[in-house]
Amino acid sequence: MKIQQRHPWPKRVEEAIAIQQQLRSEVVTEDRFSLPVQYVAGVDVGFEESGAITRAAVAVLSFPGLQLQERAIARRPTTFPYVPGFLSFREIPAVLDALSQLNLTPDLILCDGQGIAHPRRFGIACHLGVLIDLPTIGVAKSWLFGRYDEVPNQRGAWQPMRAKGETIGAVLRTRIDVKPVYVSSGHRISLKTAIDYVLQCAPKYRLPETTRWADKLASRRGKEGREGDGERESN
Repeated sequence: MKIQQRHPWPKRVEEAIAIQQQLRSEVVTEDRFSLPVQYVAGVDVGFEESGAITRAAVAVLSFPGLQLQERAIARRPTTFPYVPGFLSFREIPAVLDALSQLNLTPDLILCDGQGIAHPRRFGIACHLGVLIDLPTIGVAKSWLFGRYDEVPNQRGAWQPMRAKGETIGAVLRTRIDVKPVYVSSGHRISLKTAIDYVLQCAPKYRLPETTRWADKLASRRGKEGREGDGERESN
C-alpha cells in the first residue's frame, strides 16, 4: 500500500485536538466501497521497552473464509503520550508503517478501538480511514463514550450507543454469556453494515478474527509495555 502523509505527528494534546477537528469533517458514515469484499484486515498495537517502542501489526484475511493471507509488523519510537481520547496519535504512525509493507490492499479494515463513538467523533478508526481513504470499522473491547441499554444475551443482539440525541455506535453481542464489543463507523461504512461485517468476522469468538490475528502479532511477550491489563482503553 502507498501511504500519503496528511499532517505532521504532534507531541502535544492541543495540536492533536486541532487535527481531529480539522479532519473529522472528512469522515463518511455511509457505505462507499466496492463489492464483493475479498480481503479484510485487522490492525493492533503493542509496546516494547516499557512503552518507548510502538509495535504495530496488520493481518490481512480472506473474506468470507477468514484465512490469513498476509501480515506485516512495524516498530518505531513512541512519540505521543498515553492520553485517553488520543490513541490514534500514539499508535497510527507505526500502523501506517506496517500497512505500507503490504502487497495486498484490504477492502475493509477493522480497528482495535473506536470510530465515531468518541467525544470528538474521531477515534482511531476514523483517523486511519481518512488518512488511507479505505473503509474502516471501530471494534473496541471497552466502552469510551455514549449511553446504551443492556444488550440481550444472544448472538447478534445489539443496542445503540447514543450521545446528545445521536446514534454513534452499537454495543454488539458476538457470543452469548460473553461481554459485548463496541462497534462504530470509522470511515466509508454505515453502522448497520459495520455490525454485519463484525458478526461475519467473529464466527466463534468475542473478537473478530482480524483483531485476534493482529493481536497475536502485536502482543509479543504478552503486550510488553501496554498500559493496564492488556486491554488498553479504546480511544
